[in-house]
Amino acid sequence: MSKTLIVLNPHAAGGQAGQIWRRLEPLLWKSLGELVIAVTQRPEEVAEHLDKAYDAGLTRVISIGGDGTNHVLVNAIVNYNDQHPDRPPMVYGNVPVGTGRDFARCIGTTFKPEVAARWIAFAEPRPTDVGHLTYDSHAKYFLNIASAGLSGEVNRRVNTSPVRRPWTFLAATVGTLIAHRPQEMRVELDGQTWYEGSAYLVAVANGTTFGHGMKIAPTAQVNDGLFDVVLIKGMPRAEILMALRTVYSATHLVHPCVQFHRAKEVRISALKRALGLDMDGENDMGTDLTFRIRPGALQLLS
Repeated sequence: MSKTLIVLNPHAAGGQAGQIWRRLEPLLWKSLGELVIAVTQRPEEVAEHLDKAYDAGLTRVISIGGDGTNHVLVNAIVNYNDQHPDRPPMVYGNVPVGTGRDFARCIGTTFKPEVAARWIAFAEPRPTDVGHLTYDSHAKYFLNIASAGLSGEVNRRVNTSPVRRPWTFLAATVGTLIAHRPQEMRVELDGQTWYEGSAYLVAVANGTTFGHGMKIAPTAQVNDGLFDVVLIKGMPRAEILMALRTVYSATHLVHPCVQFHRAKEVRISALKRALGLDMDGENDMGTDLTFRIRPGALQLLS
């Protein structure tokens, strides 16, 4: 049995991850065999040393954390595997204990940590798509969903909140909708113009769910080689606030101001001002965005 690197973010889930780990550790030692445990507030610190971990026989990485930890480690592992195509790929898994846990919702991972620990011991690595986003002078991978528009501001509010609760995402979304105006943008799918005009949001989805349970792309699959692209056009503020609940019930795709399509490549151009960005819960800004699907680029325990 290969050795396993455990990456623990003890501050995930408002500090509960450290408490959960104390219950999980004996179970994982028993089910996974030899463990090396890296406790860090910044998963980037671990990501920088994956080559040394691999050389020491740590070919499987499991994080105890949320979507932000996923984002960092997925970027590091995909880059590592790309740089070493002659080696068996490094495998990744996640025991979800963060606040959002949206990718776990997508693939059906249990939220009960002890059950998840037993499940991951028998999980097999499966080829899983990842998204690659280039914008301005940056390039990043995302596992779940990247989006442009108001979601960047939503995540900025969430990420700067001193305490995160289950309702923090909803409160941030409502607050942003009240203050945000739709932005002018052009969206191209696989080289063809799909939409040009004002929009609140374009979600480029590999997974189904973001924002703590919003099923923005309910039919997305993580192994079909395609993005599900969901665009929410400009509409009166009262109307979009009323329609918000339909995203939780996954009935929003029939709304007349919602467009849906599938594509391998998505390009979004800001026509006036920079667009807010969300990548697996991390926020930024950009003006010229290109999303490309990379089929089966990650061996994910599932």
